[in-house]
Amino acid sequence: MDRLNQANLPAVPATVQTPTYDRSNLKTGIVHFGVGGFHRAHMAMSIDRLLNQGKAKDWAICGVGLLEHDRRMRDVFAEQDCLFTLVLKHPDGQRHVSVIGSITEYIFAPENPTGLLEKLASPDTKIVSLTITEGGYNFDRVTGEFDAKTAAIAAELAPNSEPSTVFGFVTEGLRLRRERGLAPFTVQSCDNIQANGDVAKRMFTAFANLKDPDLGSWIEEFVRFPNSMVDRITPVTAPEDVVEVAETLGLEDHWPVVAEPFFQWVVEDEFPLGRPPLEEVDVQMVQDVMPYELMKLRLLNASHQGLTYFGYLSGYRYAHEATSDPAIAQFLMKYMVEEATPTLLPVPGVDLDAYRHKLIERFSNPEVKDTLARLCAESSDRIPKWLVPVIHERLAQGGDVALSAAIVASWARYAEAVDEQGEPINVVDPLKDVLVPIAQSQRVHPLAFIENRELFGDLVDNPKFTEPYLAALSSLHTNGAHATVVAISK
Repeated sequence: MDRLNQANLPAVPATVQTPTYDRSNLKTGIVHFGVGGFHRAHMAMSIDRLLNQGKAKDWAICGVGLLEHDRRMRDVFAEQDCLFTLVLKHPDGQRHVSVIGSITEYIFAPENPTGLLEKLASPDTKIVSLTITEGGYNFDRVTGEFDAKTAAIAAELAPNSEPSTVFGFVTEGLRLRRERGLAPFTVQSCDNIQANGDVAKRMFTAFANLKDPDLGSWIEEFVRFPNSMVDRITPVTAPEDVVEVAETLGLEDHWPVVAEPFFQWVVEDEFPLGRPPLEEVDVQMVQDVMPYELMKLRLLNASHQGLTYFGYLSGYRYAHEATSDPAIAQFLMKYMVEEATPTLLPVPGVDLDAYRHKLIERFSNPEVKDTLARLCAESSDRIPKWLVPVIHERLAQGGDVALSAAIVASWARYAEAVDEQGEPINVVDPLKDVLVPIAQSQRVHPLAFIENRELFGDLVDNPKFTEPYLAALSSLHTNGAHATVVAISK
């Protein structure tokens, strides 16, 4: 079977949307670090929609890979002229399939660092966007400050060193622009971090100050880092997705993207060099992202944590299986209504009750097949950012935190790395080597897991948290996950 590429686009069936624009006539206005499924189902899709409307011809995307595993994307994009297929999976089995053409270049930085720096310094580049994961911002878990001691950063800060990380390349790109008399590009974070633009500004400015204090001051004064909130469930592409896309297109796409139909992107409107007309493709351009961000992080993201460990330990392997269990669905709704929602700010234009019910519907989509293993990964980067703030605010309000405490207990039980049938669990977490031994000690020392103050702060000192936490953990050990979630969801 032939490969999806520019020359073979005419062979794609008319039922599949393909680019209606001349890709060879576009300018690259956006350089994006971290071209994964989420970026391709979100920003790349939005720009593609604008291009199909005859707009945003100066806003094509140059993708960037920094890490060794990005070689695969380099190879796929080289063979496919940066084209890829996006499949939106509706709960009733319908598919909306489109070929996305808004990414027109891809630079694998380890092989072409000079090319990347010149792209960053180009007058055409007006936005540098990021999906580098929550852990990619390199801040200390306790202090929230930039961690200059990691090996890659320390190497970059050495005299006469070459850039290798996103911090090094972005900072050097800005230095070149300043030298050449060009205004700085806007840095647009698209990661799941509260106040992601503010975090990005602190981290990039801190790196620049260590590298060149004068440049750091210039970045702090002149570079804009707008906050944003992004929301679309985008599971890992499965082998069967690749087969299905080939059958639909009649062409092989070696790395398609699948996603749910739901889409939300809320962006702080601060782009000194201009931006695409994103509001024309359902992006909400606002002055204050925070209310939307808290809604998403504390309802959607924290609820994912609520379903994933209880679901996995109950024997489920997909999010839709777990959420189809009435006890788990009821538990999630109860958590959202009673503990998360009271910590939110007013959200303009959003019916929170409808949003909560929509989340349960989205989690229950059997076509998306979002794995619990994916949702269980990187917990030490997720729960402290998404759930622990809910707990702290509820305690400050004098409210109950039994449901949130149970979610933390379910993570602690999962981190023991053995399921209820005695089978091993592959715990994927940057702190795995620290957390698994601690979790395995908690049958003797039940508070061991939450004594980690880097993750939980002073929660271990507060009986209003430790009492429901210990009750849930004891039930998980004695009665099992499903019986525990049934009891606490009533």
